[in-house]
Amino acid sequence: MTAVAAAAAAAVGAVALPATAADHHHPGRAHAAVYISSVRYDSPGRDDRSNWSLNQEWVDITNSTRRAVNLDGWTLKDEDGHTYTFRHVRLDGRSTVRVHTGIGRDTRTDVFQDRRAYVWNNDYDTATLRNDRGRFVDDVSWGRHHRGHRR
Repeated sequence: MTAVAAAAAAAVGAVALPATAADHHHPGRAHAAVYISSVRYDSPGRDDRSNWSLNQEWVDITNSTRRAVNLDGWTLKDEDGHTYTFRHVRLDGRSTVRVHTGIGRDTRTDVFQDRRAYVWNNDYDTATLRNDRGRFVDDVSWGRHHRGHRR
């Protein structure tokens, strides 16, 4: 009976957690300076399109080097073509900036796409980061299938 209760608790816990593509690792890109380190593509609770819910959907961009990186003109895009362009964002060395979907005031650690609708699909999608020259930097995919990487 204890094993059944533990399995049920584990199943409930797994369902209750928000969907994320966390702790993203690229074995072939260990030297990458800037990369997508985490994605929360399914905000917790009901998808009611409230600003709170929209801002619980986010992508973390991390700078693994000691030097600051100017992200001005870089883009973050989903498979449907929703594109966020970084404006006046300097990512300090060994730091992360979180890109929220909803509306808010940009800070050093959080920036906002100022959207009133969700961007990241819960079932499958790909977040693609490109530099100010349009060159591929990184991507993260999730879900039952995805259309492939767009480099």
